[in-house]
Amino acid sequence: MEFFFRPRGIAVVGATASKGKGGNLIVLNLKKGYSGPVYPVNPGYDDIEGVTCYPSVSDVPDPVDLAIVFVAAHMVPQVIEDCAQRGIPGVMIQSAGFSETGTNGSALQEKIRQTALKTGIRLWGPNCMGLVDVPSQWIFSTVTPTIWDTGLTPGNVSLIAQSGMLAGAFLIDLMSHGTMGIAKVCSIGNKMDVDENDLLEWLIHDPDTAAIGLYLESLTDCRRFMALCRSTPKPVVILNGGKTAGGAAAAQSHTASLSAGGALVSGAMAQAGVVTADGFYQLADFSRTLGMYAHLSPRTGNRVAVLTYTGAAGIVSADIMDRHGLELSQFSETTLGTLQTVFPEWMPPANPVDMWPGIILNGSKKTYETAMQAVCAEPEVDAVFIHCFAGGFSLEVDLEKMAGTAREAGKPLFCWISGDRDRVYRFQKSAQSLGVPVFREIMRAVECMGMLLNRPQEMGINTDVDANTEADATAQIRRLTQDPRLAVLATNTGELDELVSKQVLKACGIPVVEEKQVTSFEEAQRAAVDFGFPLVVKGMVPGVSHKTESNLVHLGIASDQDLATAVATLQKTLEGRDSILIQKQVPGKIELVAGFVQDPRLGPCVMCGLGGIFAEALNDTVFGVAPLTLADALAMIDRLKCRPMLDGFRGYDPVDKTALGRILVTLGDLGCAYPDIREIDINPLIMHKGDPVAVDGLVVLA
Repeated sequence: MEFFFRPRGIAVVGATASKGKGGNLIVLNLKKGYSGPVYPVNPGYDDIEGVTCYPSVSDVPDPVDLAIVFVAAHMVPQVIEDCAQRGIPGVMIQSAGFSETGTNGSALQEKIRQTALKTGIRLWGPNCMGLVDVPSQWIFSTVTPTIWDTGLTPGNVSLIAQSGMLAGAFLIDLMSHGTMGIAKVCSIGNKMDVDENDLLEWLIHDPDTAAIGLYLESLTDCRRFMALCRSTPKPVVILNGGKTAGGAAAAQSHTASLSAGGALVSGAMAQAGVVTADGFYQLADFSRTLGMYAHLSPRTGNRVAVLTYTGAAGIVSADIMDRHGLELSQFSETTLGTLQTVFPEWMPPANPVDMWPGIILNGSKKTYETAMQAVCAEPEVDAVFIHCFAGGFSLEVDLEKMAGTAREAGKPLFCWISGDRDRVYRFQKSAQSLGVPVFREIMRAVECMGMLLNRPQEMGINTDVDANTEADATAQIRRLTQDPRLAVLATNTGELDELVSKQVLKACGIPVVEEKQVTSFEEAQRAAVDFGFPLVVKGMVPGVSHKTESNLVHLGIASDQDLATAVATLQKTLEGRDSILIQKQVPGKIELVAGFVQDPRLGPCVMCGLGGIFAEALNDTVFGVAPLTLADALAMIDRLKCRPMLDGFRGYDPVDKTALGRILVTLGDLGCAYPDIREIDINPLIMHKGDPVAVDGLVVLA
């Protein structure tokens, strides 16, 4: 990839002297910033923009190891052949008209891809806007030259975007508003060869990059992406567009049907420690926040001091903080005493710190600086949120001094700014150079604070733990493949019935309910003597996964008469074709669902969520990519919205999360050991006195 990011010379195939055309813009941008030789290629010109033009790629002199191609789509295959023959190792295809246009374009793209496979040439694009390297002032792109008017402010955030126009337009927007600096922007388009993983791997080792943001409509290799993200302490943020329900129509279990709509990818990203964004500006704000505070460890604490010049903004801040997992710091008497020195006697300070009365007495600079020193010295403060106004009301502040105070204390500083447009812009530019994230909305400022301060600890490198658990998982998977009790998984196809499914789960160490298969009332009575009432009576019908909806489940059987009625009803419903299960009824207030699905994109994946009849109605589910470590499984459980219930909320028995986590790990290992398993569904998984017990199960084989 060196030749894409550090080329010794660049050929521009399709260069033109026509102003405003893409082939001209590329040459102009290269002339402005690139320090190496530029070789326009077009047989119709002797020179373009004062640079010698060559009739073909074969005529271009050395050194040249990158070609930027901007010609009609039908001409591109021959250009790639010429570049490969010339020995140019890398090509950025910025032309459009390929797979994004339909069948004919896809065929053209495939033809080019085959050339790359045959020759080894690397292809970036097509249908992209190339690369912008701000620290180097290199623009390998058709992006409008007005981008130079923004000053190309360097920063430590690099962006990868699958959309070409988004990459160019969004970059100009960010730069011209003074909201953030940029290291590199990579527009990858259709990514026929070079993809997000190739670029991510480069940026992980790029000294200019401290945080990485991505807009992607698809992941080429999600498992490689996860491995890269987990291999680096550099934070990664992703906005994933184009979520679809692919494969959901064929789902036979709750687990598979709940895996649609991007849920699997979201789970994979959380497992890899990737921060997810829901919009372009949120992507940018999350990325710049993480870039500015890349040195902070996750879980630094969530207690915030709010310094404001208006009580209303302080109240709104506190309300929003509560929704984002942040707390108002409790100040010590020492801190309160320091604050009181700039407050009027009649007003005791509190958090949020409404500084306006103090500003009236002492001026804004003294009041802000005293308050900043006080809260930064407070052990109960993990971060500081200041409210500033630019342009009047005697609210000038020394942001540089306050930023220095926060930096010395090791506490992240966030700022909300309002006021006169031009002064706000200058304030933002100043704050950017000081490494202080500034926002025009309180909501977004608090959102970014919550994201930073509540990041999961699994973000970043965990090599020792992963190495140990990977070895454990490999050994467990090998044991499962050799277990004779699981031979049924190698000799059957389609759905296994509930009894056999749970025998498989039990053989793997998953706790299952006591049960017996019966064919008559007399056999059912003997089972009742063994188990004791209350009982559950079920009918097993091949192909019927959701028994409750089919009236095949009778709960709360408390007597021989109830048992006789239930058995007779099921015998009539089943018409003597199938079996009846008698189960000990397991009491428990919490019903979860756990499962496994073989996803065509991610491979073996594990699910956990709120179960029973509400599994699909409430959709409180999380996913992880198998094989899981126990830490992965516990992190999945902690992402559930129903987590307070699992922790013993209002009389609920606290759930043994370790036992639940081991079940999730086992499901993943089982699916990895037997690739023909398409789905596993445990629903419900009842928490009996805090311990998980599988009372229904389904295994579906290919």
